Amino acid sequence: MSASKLDAVYRSILLTKFFTKGWGKPENLRRLFEFRKVVSNRDECFKLVERDYPVTITKEQNLTDCRLLEGYFLTPLERYLPGIVPEIAQKAHFQILLPVHWPDPRCKPVCLHLAGTGDHFFWRRRNLMVKPLLKEAGVGGIILENPFYGLRKPTDQVRSSLHNVSDIFVMGGCLILESLVLFHWCERNGLGPLGVTGLSMGGHMASLAATNWPKPLVLVPCLSWSTASAVFLQGVMSHSINWDLLEDQYMSDGVYREKLSKMVTIVDEAFLAGKKFARTYTQTMENTAAMKPQTNTDDIIDSLKFNVGAKKMDITYKENAKTNAQIVDNKQTVDNKIDLPHSVKSVVDVEDEIIKEELRKLLCDNKISQILYNKLTSNKHFELEPQDIEFINKLDDGKLKVFLLKYQSDIPKMSTVSDNISNEKLPLDGNNNKTVKITPAIENSNSVNQNKESSNENKALVTPDEKISTSLIKKERKSWNVSELTSDLWVNLPFMKSGKKIDIGKIHWRDREALQFMRGIMDECTHLSNFSVPFDTSLIIAVCAKHDAYVPREDVGTLEEIWPGAEVRYVDAGHVSAYILHQSLFRSCIKEAFERSKLRWRDGKHVD
Repeated sequence: MSASKLDAVYRSILLTKFFTKGWGKPENLRRLFEFRKVVSNRDECFKLVERDYPVTITKEQNLTDCRLLEGYFLTPLERYLPGIVPEIAQKAHFQILLPVHWPDPRCKPVCLHLAGTGDHFFWRRRNLMVKPLLKEAGVGGIILENPFYGLRKPTDQVRSSLHNVSDIFVMGGCLILESLVLFHWCERNGLGPLGVTGLSMGGHMASLAATNWPKPLVLVPCLSWSTASAVFLQGVMSHSINWDLLEDQYMSDGVYREKLSKMVTIVDEAFLAGKKFARTYTQTMENTAAMKPQTNTDDIIDSLKFNVGAKKMDITYKENAKTNAQIVDNKQTVDNKIDLPHSVKSVVDVEDEIIKEELRKLLCDNKISQILYNKLTSNKHFELEPQDIEFINKLDDGKLKVFLLKYQSDIPKMSTVSDNISNEKLPLDGNNNKTVKITPAIENSNSVNQNKESSNENKALVTPDEKISTSLIKKERKSWNVSELTSDLWVNLPFMKSGKKIDIGKIHWRDREALQFMRGIMDECTHLSNFSVPFDTSLIIAVCAKHDAYVPREDVGTLEEIWPGAEVRYVDAGHVSAYILHQSLFRSCIKEAFERSKLRWRDGKHVD
C-alpha cells in the first residue's frame, strides 16, 4: 500500500532529532545484547521481579468519577545492569485511575498504557484513553512514565531526542521489567483481568512487555508492528537520524565492527531472500508468457528454472565481497559459452529492450550523458569516469536499480586489471621505460570469439608496447559491466565508497555496513520473534494503519506468523491520521479484548 504523505509532511516539520551522540558506549551495548537473551525467555525474565516488589504510593485521591493514585518504584533494570540507566530515570513514576464503584466486584479489569514517541507525562493518555475507557467500560488504567520522558528525562536531553541508539534499548528493558512490577502490584490488590496497550512505540513496548507475563493477558498494540528496525531504516523517522555521525563512529571504532556486529542477527534475512526470489520468479514468468503465449506451461517452468539457475545471483551482502566471485561462475570460461533455449533468449531480449527504453528516457531527459548511455546499452565492459558517476548519483534509486539489474545470460568470466597485469608478468621496475595501456573493451562471449578471428587490437588486454597509467596500477582500477551486477552488490562500485554523505531516502539499508549494523541491533533487541510468544494469543488484537509511513510492514515478518492466533485489524489511514481520527477504534478493540478475557475470569483468576 502507498505510504501516507501526511506522515512525511508531519515528520518533516518536526525539529526532533534522534541519536545525536551516536551509538552509545560499546560496553553498554554489549551488556544490553547479553541481557536481551535473558528477558526474551519468559521463564527466566519472570524470575527477575519478585511478586512483592516494593512499590510506593505517594498520593491517593477520590474524585467525582474515579479514584486517583500516584506512586513510584525503582526500576529493576538498575539492579541487573548497574549504571546503565541514567540516575534521573531510575525512579519509575506512574498514575492509576480506578472506578469509584466496579460494575462487577468480582471482575476488576485494569489496562497498562505505555507511551508512544513524544508522549511525556500522564495527561495525554489519561484524557484520550484511560478516562474514556473508565467511563465506557469500567476498565481501570495505569499510566507509566517512560524512561527518558517527562519526570524521567535527563536534564541535557531536548524533548524526545534520545542521545544514543542504546537509549532505546535501555528504555525497552526498563519497561519490560517495570510492567511486571505493576502486574504483580495489581494482583496483590485484587485487580484483574489485566491488559497492556500503547500507540506507536508504546504499542511495540506493550508487545514486548506482554511476552513475559506467564498468564492470560489482554494485548492491544496500536500502530506498531513486529520490529523497530523498519521504523528507523525505512520509515519517515529515518530522516531524523544523523547517519553520517553513526557511520563515522561505527567505522572509526573497531569494537562495533569486530565484536558487537557479531552479536546481532538480521532476523528477516531469510524472509527477504524468499520474497526477492518470488518477485524475480513471478516477473520472469510474466515476461515469458507475454513473449510466447502459445508455449506450454511446463516449457515455461523449465525455462524459468534454467534461467534462475544460470543467473548466479547472490542476494546476501558480504562486507569484503569480490564482485567477480559472487556473480560469475569461476568454472565458466570465455570459450565455454552457455547454449540457452530459445524461450529463455527471448525473455533476455525483452528485458534488454525494456532496460534500453528506460535508459533512452533518461537520455532524452538529459539525466545521463550520451557517453554513459552508450556504455550502459553496449555489451562491453567499461570504466565509470567521474562525470559518469555524477550522473548516476543524481538518479533516483528506482532508475539506478533498473540498469544495475540488467541481465545477460551468456556472461563470460570477467578479467580485472590486476589479473591481466599479473598474467602478462609485466616488467614495472624503475629501469624499464616501457609502459602499457589498459584496454577496457571486453565483449561478451560471442564478441570475444569474433575478435579472435578478425581483430588484432583485442588479442591481448595488455600490450607491452603501449602505455599504462601509474595511478591505475596503484588503485587496481577495474572494468565494470552492469550485466554482472545485482541490486545487492551495487555498493561494491567504487563511486559508492567515495565518502559522500548518506541520503537515507536513496540508499537501501543493505548498501552500507553501518546501516546493516543498525538493522541488526534493532532486530536483536526489538524483533518479536526473538521473544517468547504471549501466553494466550487469542486475547491479542493489533490495530495497524494501511498507509503507515512511520511503521513500514514490508520485508519484515508479520504478527500473524510470529504469534499464531493473534488478530490484526487495519484502518484505511496513515500513522498520523489514524492517531488523530481513530482513538475510538483503539478503545473499542481494548474493550472487545477485555470482554473476551472476562468470559474466562472466575473468582479472581483466569480459568480454561
